[in-house]
Parts: sequence; structure tokens; C-alpha cells
Amino acid sequence: MTQWQGKRYWLVGASDGLGAALALRLSRAGADVVLSARSDGKLHDLANSLPGKADVVTLDVSDNDSVIQAAKAVGKVDGVVYLAGAYWPFGAKEWDSEQGITMADVNFTGLMRVMGQVVPDMVARDAGHIVITSSLTGFRGLPGSIGYTASKAATMSLAECMYADLRKTGVQVQVVNPGFIKTQLTEKNNFKMPFLMTAEDASREMFEHMNTDKFKKSFPFAFSLVFRGSQLLPDWLYYRIFGA
Repeated sequence: MTQWQGKRYWLVGASDGLGAALALRLSRAGADVVLSARSDGKLHDLANSLPGKADVVTLDVSDNDSVIQAAKAVGKVDGVVYLAGAYWPFGAKEWDSEQGITMADVNFTGLMRVMGQVVPDMVARDAGHIVITSSLTGFRGLPGSIGYTASKAATMSLAECMYADLRKTGVQVQVVNPGFIKTQLTEKNNFKMPFLMTAEDASREMFEHMNTDKFKKSFPFAFSLVFRGSQLLPDWLYYRIFGA
């Protein structure tokens, strides 16, 4: 079990949904949290509602200067959790360039920007905890998911590369791959979402994983088997089942 008392964790993308729910769990466990997102008002409301110490540092992960300034303001942390995400559902036949680029920029390139500011210091100290939020969709390409699925596959791959490099150091790297979570992002979906979770339930899964030394967790477990198993299917069968 991880000792949270007195630890300082930076949550990037903490204004609502999974990020806000995880901030509450970390605060209840005794950690000091730094809350970041673009929504200053929401962040301060959340900070005021938490039982422990909480600081607010606004940033835009799509702006490198904003990330650099935020990292300087945050300073040394014991851990960082990347939760920032953008999502619009559309496929290649209805390509929306602006939305696609935004998803790639927030979900993946924003992660690269943040990691570029925190990883070197953690490596130098040989201490730190990095938690990356990917998605079950990242295991294999899906119809109607241009931008989101590709960006989440990239976040999963980045986490795997970081883990390969740092697993024998004092810097712990973890990745979580949730399924559907009831948030303002999934409210955009007009299709049935199997195993839909609340942000509170998803944050419990995530927090439990953060208390282990394991690298990857995909949940809900039963639903994750579909996505993980799909990697074993030959292309002709996979796209017959999952293609549009």
C-alpha cells in the first residue's frame, strides 16, 4: 500500500469528471494535490471542497509556454497524473480537421509537453510516480473514432516506452485504460455504452491501481477482455466484426 500522507501530486486535467473524483480520493488519503486545467473557477471550487491541502495552477496543455510556466509554478512533486482529454465522435467519412487535431494535441501531445517538464527532474532524483490515462480504445483501431482512438493508442505506447526505460529505476510509471465513464465527454455519444461507469467508480479503480507496483490496468475487467482479445484476431476477422 502506497503511503500518501504528505506526498504531493500534480493532477493535470482535474476540473471535473475522473480528475475531480481522483483528486478527492488522493486528498482523503492524505496527499497534497495540485489541480490543473483551463477552468480556473472549477478548479478553485474543487480545491475548496477537498479535505486536505490543494493548490490551483491553471494551464492549457495545448500551449507549450503555458505548460512550462505551470510546471515552474508547481515545482517539485512526488507524482503526476495526466487526465486531460478531448473527445468528439466522428469517422473518416465525416472528418473534422479541427476536432481531430485538438484531440491529438490534448490527449497525446499535451502529455508529451507535461512529461517533458517533470520526467527529467524525477530521473535526476531517481524518485517519482507517473500515472498516464489512456483508454480501452487504444488497443486497436475502431470505426467512428478518428482522433480519439489514435491519440489514446499513442498515450498507451508512450507509457509502455517510459516503463521499459524506467522500470529498474526509482521512477514508477503506470497506465490505466478505462472503458466508458459517464462524463461531459461521453454525453456526446448517441450509441449504447456497455459497462458505463461513474467517475467515482472509475477513480476507485484508478486509485487502487496506484496503490500497487503493477504497470497496466484495464477496466472494467470483463469489457477489457473484448479489446485486449481483439489484438489476437487476424485483420480479416477483426474488421468483419468491428468494422463499420
